[in-house]
Amino acid sequence: METTTAPTETVGGSKTLVRGNALEKTYGSRLPLGRSTPVLTGADIEVHAGEIVGIVGENGSGKSTLMKILVGVLNHDAGTVERHGTVGWCPQEPLLYDRLTVSETFRLFGAGYDMTREEIDAAKQRLADELDFEQYLDYRVDQLSGGNRQKVNLSVALMHDPDVLMLDEPYTGFDWETYLRFWDMAQDLANDGTAVVMISHLIEERSRLDRVFEVRDGLVHDVTDEETESELRSDPEGGT
Repeated sequence: METTTAPTETVGGSKTLVRGNALEKTYGSRLPLGRSTPVLTGADIEVHAGEIVGIVGENGSGKSTLMKILVGVLNHDAGTVERHGTVGWCPQEPLLYDRLTVSETFRLFGAGYDMTREEIDAAKQRLADELDFEQYLDYRVDQLSGGNRQKVNLSVALMHDPDVLMLDEPYTGFDWETYLRFWDMAQDLANDGTAVVMISHLIEERSRLDRVFEVRDGLVHDVTDEETESELRSDPEGGT
């Protein structure tokens, strides 16, 4: 098992920002005589600068497992992961602290990103305006609706201008207007060279994605130009 910072490489003129090679992951049973479950059995994936990538697959296929490994929050059993540049991660379940206000949440995550106070305030105002939650900056997280929680969850993944943005169904709970605004933001980020990688479950989104990878039978298949028969819905409980 190995994770490294990748040297700058180009594929077709675009930098390779994330690469996973021969990734393997097996979940063991918590029961003494239970069966282990192999999820990834040699998965390969590359992500390039300036592209919007979708990861699809059946429930339990390993989509979230793959993303967590690429982000670096989950260890893999075998294979290598290479990353070049900074990473922002927006998990399906918001990793926010209920007792903090939205402004305090920005200060907490900004400090973790080693941002200055001025940089934090500028990012907070920009994202609150773009995603329309400026009126909730002084609210505690536990006072927010599900949709506004998700806006903050997405914002703290974006606030440090990452080179790679990893998103696990980032628009859960968004209204239609915010959903469309999200896709405008994703396209703007890609135009500026950011790689946007998301677990996607809506067939209608295929036209918005530059490349589509399907996680199937422990491997990652490039199905950009294919029609998949998978149920393109993520496990609502997180799954794998």
